[in-house]
Amino acid sequence: MSQSAKWYVIHTYSGYENKVAQNIEKVVENRKLHDLIQEIRVPTERVTEIVDGKTKEVERKIFPGYVLVKMVYTDDSWYVVRNTRGVTGFVGPASEPTPLTEKEVAAMGVESAATIEVDYSVGDRIRVTGTNLDGFTGIVQSIDLEGGQVEVLVNMFGRETPTTIALNQAVKLDD
Repeated sequence: MSQSAKWYVIHTYSGYENKVAQNIEKVVENRKLHDLIQEIRVPTERVTEIVDGKTKEVERKIFPGYVLVKMVYTDDSWYVVRNTRGVTGFVGPASEPTPLTEKEVAAMGVESAATIEVDYSVGDRIRVTGTNLDGFTGIVQSIDLEGGQVEVLVNMFGRETPTTIALNQAVKLDD
């Protein structure tokens, strides 16, 4: 082939991203189109959520409703992708496929690092769990996601005492 494969973005029904990717992969396998459609990706990231003091790893779609396809643009490859159940069209002017630039592909962050999310923020009242201060309440002063710590101003014996605890040792209180 004289053309090289480029990355294209296809728009899908929200929630059907994985199914669309699987369906395209099946067609590529059945019709032996590996030279035309080389790679299909649903960009995701691993997120660590901390809710009520419990840590949970969750995989989230970075761009819900979109799938990336690395393909050589021909009538055959366009037809296969466009006529896959769940695909609403290619991203581009008038649904005409527009390839991503190398800079855009790099910025997509397909191989992004894990991030952490907590259900409390600075100024929220929390209860401390799993430490010597178990059961004490305090006000969040700062959150260090990279370091995995939260600084809390705890009221101990009538005095405000700053303390640093792990992110999963703070549980947000409903006021």
